[in-house]
This record gives sequence, C-alpha cells and structure tokens, in this order.
Amino acid sequence: MLILGFNGGPDLVHENLFDITPIGVHDSACVLIEDGEVVFGIEEERLNRIKHTNKFPSGSIRACLNAKGIELADVDLFAYYTTKQGLDFYSKGLFLRKLDEPILLDGPGLIERVMGRALDQAVDRNKLRFVHHHYAHAVSAYGPSGFDAALIVTIDGLGEASSGMALLADGLRLTQLSDFPASKSLGLFYIDVINYLGFKPFDEYKVMGLAPYGDPTRLRSLFAKFYTLRSNGDYDLHKERLFSLFDIVQPRRRGEPITQTHKDIAAALQESLEEIVFHVVSHYRDATKQRNLCLAGGVAHNCTLNGRLLRSGLFEKVFVQPASHDAGAALGAALYAYYQARPTAARIPPLTHVYWGSDIGDCQTILSKLVRWDRFISVERSNHIHDDAARLLAEGAVIGWVQGRSEFGPRALGNRSILADPRPAENKTRINAMVKKRESFRPFAPSVLEEYVDEYFEVPPSHRALPFMIFVVPTKADKRELLGAVTHVDGTARVQTVSREVNESFWQLIDTFRTLTGVPVLLNTSFNNNAEPIVDSVDDAVVCYLTTQLDYLIVGDYLIRKKEHGWQDYLALTPMLPAQATLHEIKKGGASGLPPILHSLRDTCDPQFELPVAPNIHAILHRADGRNTMGELLSEAGIAEEDSAREIALELADMWSRRLIVLQPSA
Repeated sequence: MLILGFNGGPDLVHENLFDITPIGVHDSACVLIEDGEVVFGIEEERLNRIKHTNKFPSGSIRACLNAKGIELADVDLFAYYTTKQGLDFYSKGLFLRKLDEPILLDGPGLIERVMGRALDQAVDRNKLRFVHHHYAHAVSAYGPSGFDAALIVTIDGLGEASSGMALLADGLRLTQLSDFPASKSLGLFYIDVINYLGFKPFDEYKVMGLAPYGDPTRLRSLFAKFYTLRSNGDYDLHKERLFSLFDIVQPRRRGEPITQTHKDIAAALQESLEEIVFHVVSHYRDATKQRNLCLAGGVAHNCTLNGRLLRSGLFEKVFVQPASHDAGAALGAALYAYYQARPTAARIPPLTHVYWGSDIGDCQTILSKLVRWDRFISVERSNHIHDDAARLLAEGAVIGWVQGRSEFGPRALGNRSILADPRPAENKTRINAMVKKRESFRPFAPSVLEEYVDEYFEVPPSHRALPFMIFVVPTKADKRELLGAVTHVDGTARVQTVSREVNESFWQLIDTFRTLTGVPVLLNTSFNNNAEPIVDSVDDAVVCYLTTQLDYLIVGDYLIRKKEHGWQDYLALTPMLPAQATLHEIKKGGASGLPPILHSLRDTCDPQFELPVAPNIHAILHRADGRNTMGELLSEAGIAEEDSAREIALELADMWSRRLIVLQPSA
C-alpha cells in the first residue's frame, strides 16, 4: 500500500492568491510510505529554497513520485494533515477573502483543484484522507517510536483550534486524554514573549540558546503571574499580563544590542515553559501509569526541555519526533491513514535515521554537476576521502560535507553538514563569521561516535543512542574545556550520536578524526548560510560554498577547492529570478513634471519585502529568462563600458550571495 502524506497551503510557489500567513501554514512537506515504511520524504523548502515555506508541496510530491517511479494514479491514499471539517472551514475563509477566485467551498475540492494545478494530474477524490493536525503530530512520534504503548503529548502554536493534546497509545489504539485550546497555546505564548526580545516566529530556537546566559530567578516572580498551574495537569495562560514586560524593558528592535535583561527574560521564559510542560506530563504519567513518553509539535523542538525530560527519571524511555514541526505531520498523516486502512498491520520498526531525501547520485553524476562550475572550482577525486577530510579538519579547516541522501527535518545529521574541529572555542566565532552570520550566543552541536558518547556526555544508560540532535545533555565536566567549540555556556551540548550501522560514511570520518586527534567528536552544523534552507542538491552545495568563506567542499569522493576568479567570470553565469520573486516599476510624479520610476524586487512569500534596485539591474533582471548569460544580457542592453559591466556583475553576485537571485552555469 502506497500512501502520500503531505501538508502545505493552497498557493503555488509563484503565487500569493490567498494571503496565507506563515504562522497559519508553514513547513510544507511530503512523505511517501509503502506498507508503513518511508520510501522518500522531503520538505518543500529544500526544493523551492524558501525557508519555512507555506506553499503547496508540488516539488516534494513530484520528488516522492519520482523516487518510486510512479504517477499519482499509482498512489493508494493521499493523507492531509487537517480534518475535512477543518479544511472545509479553511476553504470557506479563503473564498471570502478572494471572491473572484473560483474556489470550491469544501476541503476535498480545494485539494483536488490545487493538486491538479500544481501537478497537471488529476487526483481521485475518493483516495483523499484527512487527519486531525494533532493526531498527525501524535502518530508521527508514536508510530516510529518502537514503543508498544506510550503517553503522547503534542505541543505547538495552533492546529485546528487546538494547541496540543495528550493521548494514550496502546498498540494501535489511541485514546485522547485532553485537548488544549488556543488559549493555552505554549507555542504562541513563547512567540509573544520573544517579540519583546526582538525575535520573530521561527526564531524560538535562538531564544532557547540565549536563555543559559540569563538568570531566571531575577524575573521568576513576574513570569509566575503569566500562568497558573491547575489540578489534573491543567493550566491557564494569562497573556494579557505580558504587557507588564514593558515595565521591565522596552521591546528590542532587531539589530539592537542584547542586554542582560533580555537574557534574563529568555531564561525566565525557558524555565516557565519547562515548569508547565513538566506539570502536564507528570500528571498524565501518574494518571496512565505509562513509563514511555512520545513528544511532537513545534514546541518539542525545544531541545533543552527535551533533555530535562530525558534526565528527569519521570519516564523510562522518551522519544521525540526529529521533525516535530508541521513537516513531520506529513509523516504522521500518512501513518494514521495507513493504520486506519490496515488496522491489523504490524507496527513499523523503530526509527533509526531520517535520510529520506534527495540522493546526490554516483560519482559520474556528481562530477557532471561539478564540472559545470569549472570557472570557479577545482575538483579532485580522492581514493581516501575520509582520510583527506579528517586531516583537513585536524589542521583547522572548516568544510562542507555532502553525502548520500539528504535528511528530513531541520537538522543536518552528517549528510548535508558543515564540519569543524570541536576543540578550539574560537571555532564558534570563526564559523559564524565565515558562513552563518548569526548571533554569537548560539551554540554549535557535537556529533560523537555512539561507542564513546558516555565518555564525553552525561546520558542515561537507556539512551546512549541519540541520533537526531534533539536532546541537550551536559558535557562531562572534565571534557568541557576540551570541547570548547560545542559546549554551551551552561556546560551542555545538543548531541548527535553516530552509529556505524546507520551512517557508515559519517562514522568513518569521525573515527578517522579520532585516530588523528584522540577525540571521537566533530562540530556539526547545517550546511547553509543565514538566508537559505539547508542545501539539498550538489548545485546548492556549490553555491553555498562559493558565497561563503568555507575552506573546502567535499561531495561524495570529490575534494573541491575555490579557484581565483574575477568579475568577468560572473558574466558566464546565467541569471534568473527565483520563482517567488517579481520585478516592479512604480511611477511617481516629480517636481520637474517628469515621472521618476522606482524599481524594486518583491517576494510573493513575504508581502512586506521590497528591495529597491538600480534601473540598470532592473533592466538586466527583466530580460533574465534562465537562457542567456549575464554577458549576453549586458550586450543586449548595450552596456559595453567596462566599469559599468563590472559594477553590475558585482551587484548581481552580491544579490546571489543573499539568495535574492539565482546564478547558474549556462546549459
């Protein structure tokens, strides 16, 4: 039985028909399962290159179909992460906002219409299945947990008027214990507070990293007024009282300095979140006598909270869905539909990896992609790539490392990673300056050989395998100075254990580094800059390498170095706009009577984004169709003077580095 689980909004990548907010729909994805096991899964952002994209997952669906070599008609069921009732309500709301759009007023009709437009293939309405948002989250965690029974708790911002649920799983039977309404949303509560710190939705993980720099006791009494713990695991949030934070600090604007008060707010927020969640799970543990816990929903990406639960002793085993955000609900919807269709089916094996995405291919395929960039890179095939990479890392290099299939979810787990020596504390600052351009307080994670994890980190004996970088645990006191680049200010680390059976290549690299240095650990962070999702394809990796200061790139068995290049080399590249970008000309009356024209670049994914561009840049981009090189476009525009050509080429290269445009080798 083949089932496609998916989530996402009704807009295609180039559209903004329905004014869908990123908060309402986000992290579009698709997962294909066969008889309950994942065949292929990928987030749409990896393909359309838009962070947290809310667009319909047309690219992800195509990738799933192509991976299996099938058409839509070959799929037995299509599972969406919202109930039919919820989608009907949603569809009616879209219709009211866009009365000129021919939208069918029921949810299945909306899905039929969007899939038809996106894929040029009809979907059989009778194959559609709709799954409650939080049931999708719940099954995404419990299904692959390996537990025969468990307490499941889902916690996020909002999904179908619910902000979370507690459920009891026994075999394939789910019993709902509670439903937390929107007024109890811990996800939205967290976002409301981080607004005062100058952060926005999807920045929650940054504030989690900031919290250890603060003292929660300084604002504990104030934060205690923001919530009330009640009997039976219940609680109330008093969000109207959050305005009292104005008495403590004026809201920080992005880019302004982060003060100690900001850090103390982050610390008090983290402590409050943990207290409420512990109150909930402790009650339901006692009520159900259940010793296994499954977590999912966006708040389950709070790795500090997860680490505390892991080490608390409340539960014998804790499983957190590694893609706890809404992308993971695509998996949960597919699994829920599968078990509804096959109620006597055997449980799927426990999850050991999430390498479900795009494969970089064999050596010849990789080389065919790399040679297209030969003006900018040199390529050398190595017969001992792990030895070469480990030596470079031990010598202090920072490398991009791309192998096999990409990871599903928000973590790079050794197949689309930036790697470095975990020992020098200055590597944190260095990598931020080279690549990430992110806040200095945010920690990097260690990847450690599973065999050595308890020599370097404090992990419960029952949880020596932590393969998903989803738990924060203490670094052992005698190893904190040694692991200066991956140990946070509070002495903790967000650990990934690496198993030889699961990822032979990554294990071999770390083991070779251990042979050279005596340390079975590498610094591992996602391979991307601050303006893009994690790289997926070989071309994505090359672009990120060329537009950052990474020392080396390794793809498969190929060691890649940058060549010296000048502005003229950019003329051989072909520019084009990303699918979501549009050019605009705005005429405004001037004092001289001649209407000056303002040129800009806009983004259909972010209606507030508008970038002024110079008229000559606008003219070039207006002609860019993905076929002609930059040099050819300059010639067509009559720009022959060298200084002007250089200025335009360098400006376009800068826009490329910020992922505002696409530059690629000509076909």
